[in-house]
Amino acid sequence: MEKVTMLIINRYILRSFFRLFALALATFVGLYLLIDFFERVDNFIEHGASASLYLAYFLNKMPLIITQVTPLACLMAVFMTLGGMARNGELTAMHAGGFSLAAISAPLLRMGLLFSLILLTANEFVVPDTVKQARHVLATEVKGGPSVTYKRDRIWLRHQKNILNIRAANPDRQTLEGITMLSFDDGFRVRERLDAAGATFAGNLWRCRDVVGRTFDPDSGSLLTEQRFPEKAMALPVTPEDFKVPGSKRNEDLSISELKRLANKLQQEGYNSTRFHVDMHARIASPFACLVMAFLGIPFAIRKGRGVSLASGIALSIGIGATYFIMHAALLAFGYTGTFSPLVAAWGANILFLMVAAWLFLQGDA
Repeated sequence: MEKVTMLIINRYILRSFFRLFALALATFVGLYLLIDFFERVDNFIEHGASASLYLAYFLNKMPLIITQVTPLACLMAVFMTLGGMARNGELTAMHAGGFSLAAISAPLLRMGLLFSLILLTANEFVVPDTVKQARHVLATEVKGGPSVTYKRDRIWLRHQKNILNIRAANPDRQTLEGITMLSFDDGFRVRERLDAAGATFAGNLWRCRDVVGRTFDPDSGSLLTEQRFPEKAMALPVTPEDFKVPGSKRNEDLSISELKRLANKLQQEGYNSTRFHVDMHARIASPFACLVMAFLGIPFAIRKGRGVSLASGIALSIGIGATYFIMHAALLAFGYTGTFSPLVAAWGANILFLMVAAWLFLQGDA
């Protein structure tokens, strides 16, 4: 009899949760799309884009948007579900019937875990392709830019009589890794080769480290001179802006498995792979914010639910969610600089908020 009663209660809780979750998700997605629309509408109008391109762009943005706002929607749904039950005295009645807070909360936590696994799968198989397609629509079909095939880990550029090979480029941090530049004579014979482990852009020059310069006899191809420099300023025929081309592979365009392969490959070859490792772990950790938010929403609902109105509940949920995302972004920034390890940077916010939720949960259950 108790199992049947618990099953009925679980169905009642989940029915209320899904109703509120759908409403919160639709609201947040709608707000996100509205803001993005006003940011992009000038580009569409300026280039006379058709309505189908508007639709294609925003439809392809939807998976990314949904993965980003689902944890916040999950937090709000849990908070409002249990808060409403506390306000109506339903939680008191359940406690009087012998059901603990853990038993009442179990179906909500299971939903948080389920949503986390769904988002993790989407981050691997859905989001990277749709992000690339959305960027292609905006950059190529709307703005009329070139369709570029660009490999982040193997970049070849030709400039006058030089051929430049770059192992990896990070335009946001204005750095290059694994540089080789070949200079040719009029007969397309190699006369000079420069190798550098990496470079940072500063003052219109690239400050290269661990530079090896070699000159060759164009006729015989034999080595004439070899010089080594710990650091050297070089005028490479590129700037960081040259790598911000339409269609370029940013880390958000890569799946988790692609990020892992690229990070391991760069590390094995001796290049700086920190950013790729951080992004790989962040792509895995971020979906589990749904579980963390569901857990965190439970004690807040129990403590605040009775005296909180709908508007106050929404504001409190957004405040908690914003605090989480700010902390997560800050930890990732520390991870990119190498201050924290990739694991700590990616999972730190989840662990801290989970600890806070556990402490509040135990306090409320005591």
